[in-house]
Amino acid sequence: MIAKAQPPGRRAASRIPLHLIIILVCAFWLLPTAGLLISSFRPRTLILNSGWWKAFTLPFQFTMSNYREVLFTANMGRSFANSLLVAVPSTFLPILIAAYAAYAFSWMKFRGRTIVFLFIVALMVVPLQMTLIPILRLFNRVRLTGTFAGVWIAHSAYGLPFSIYLLRNFIGDLPGEIFESAFIDGANHYNIFFRLVLPISLPAIASLCIFQFMWVWNDLLIALVYLGGTPDVAPMTVTISNLVNSYGQGWQLLTAAAFISMLLPLLVFFSLQKYFVKGILAGSVKG
Repeated sequence: MIAKAQPPGRRAASRIPLHLIIILVCAFWLLPTAGLLISSFRPRTLILNSGWWKAFTLPFQFTMSNYREVLFTANMGRSFANSLLVAVPSTFLPILIAAYAAYAFSWMKFRGRTIVFLFIVALMVVPLQMTLIPILRLFNRVRLTGTFAGVWIAHSAYGLPFSIYLLRNFIGDLPGEIFESAFIDGANHYNIFFRLVLPISLPAIASLCIFQFMWVWNDLLIALVYLGGTPDVAPMTVTISNLVNSYGQGWQLLTAAAFISMLLPLLVFFSLQKYFVKGILAGSVKG
């Protein structure tokens, strides 16, 4: 027997409990962030003496002093530019190299291809902390410590194994017929890569851009080790970590600094959201 389809109204009503649960979970998840945002506009004395939920009691006392102090006194503007100088090249360099490597591992025949790919995947389990001292000594010899070039190389090297693994799985699942047709028409690997593979792989590349950019933008350890705390080159994570002194003073500035550091990652995520969803779902459905 063929089951009767439920009316649209009854089907929508049956989903109301699920939607309510999702809304409640999202509300609880966003509650600490909302409290942090409200606290960033409160004076220091009120932050120290009362909870953020009391900010809506009369009389209202909101201020921009935390943001002014962070932007103009704590060198946050310079640190924002430094974070951009670190994050943008450290995002595009490994993804560009990984796209080349993923295409080679997927559709180019050469000796030891599988062994090399397995070796690269195995690098994903190597703890990052094990590499800090050897690479730092190498950078000291070639005078890359404290330079943007050194941290670009470090972030690119750390991000390559995962990038190659992710893109290789996506590019390797592309239909082989399109490559055979391209070779019959006289195309070489260069033309196939730039005219076929890159446009088709845009969702996966955009998803990887989000992961890599957010990882580099929020990184503190690598920036602190290879760049140091010099204000001229310190990114936002290093500057924010220095806002609180050894006596615990100045922690109220962290609320404003946290939201300043969140602006660009949120912009990147929402700009690439449609590609991110396609990249996550790519390969989950065949046919």
